[in-house]
Amino acid sequence: MPKRIQTVQTSALPLIQSIEFDQPLKWLVLGWKDVARHPFWSLLHGVVMTVAGLLITALAHDQFWLLAGAISGFLVVAPVLATSLYAMSRADEREEKVDAALLISTWTRWQRHAKQDPAGYWSLIQFGSLLALAATGWVLTSCALITLAAYQPIHTPMDFIRHVVLAPEGYLFEMWLTVGGLMAAPIFASSVVSMPMLLDKRVTVLQAVMTSWKAVIAHPAILAFWAFLIMGFVTLGVMSLFLGLVFVVPMLGHASWHAYKDLVDARQLPDRWSSEAL
Repeated sequence: MPKRIQTVQTSALPLIQSIEFDQPLKWLVLGWKDVARHPFWSLLHGVVMTVAGLLITALAHDQFWLLAGAISGFLVVAPVLATSLYAMSRADEREEKVDAALLISTWTRWQRHAKQDPAGYWSLIQFGSLLALAATGWVLTSCALITLAAYQPIHTPMDFIRHVVLAPEGYLFEMWLTVGGLMAAPIFASSVVSMPMLLDKRVTVLQAVMTSWKAVIAHPAILAFWAFLIMGFVTLGVMSLFLGLVFVVPMLGHASWHAYKDLVDARQLPDRWSSEAL
């Protein structure tokens, strides 16, 4: 017998709401207001990401061909790492308490509810695994491209600037950016609202990813602008020796929650967890 192929009808996906072109700027403002409302817990996320970035740099500082891919790959999985930032913004909307218990329960309740909601338990793991796989693919691609195509060995950031960015002949840097962009575009389209939606509503990974693509198709220019803003702030954070990530990460994490709420009309979907379940 032929195997049945599971599909998701577009009618089963939530509606995508209309937004203005300047809405991404409003998301940043709302994100920063959330940071100001809970500075300690919000900035703690940025500190963790900064320490992680510094640790990656320390481990691969003399192999910049690996460092460039590892850092960018690390940022690919940032939507999952920012899960508790979404939970904080969600709690604020529901006038619930934001404290250490909320942050801990955000990460542990997936395990506590594994038997009652096995699909919900695996959704975070599945989505995180997909992003980790994409990040690994980019790291390997970046390493191979720089190692095989560079005219000189790339060991330090100055080697990368001298022999890749400012190479007098060839187009290695342009090729590196193009390949990175081609790999980043579908990842962004798949994750722009997926993780906040998985946290908020009882949906599958496939539904969340397809809703994310639906939002991008409905507002390609606006979400391209949003991607540009994210890339710009993350670049500033990384170029400041990762110190800027202390502020950039929580702002973008909270802003991503507001992006999801403005883009997706998820009122008809069941909640992932009620406040009593925390």
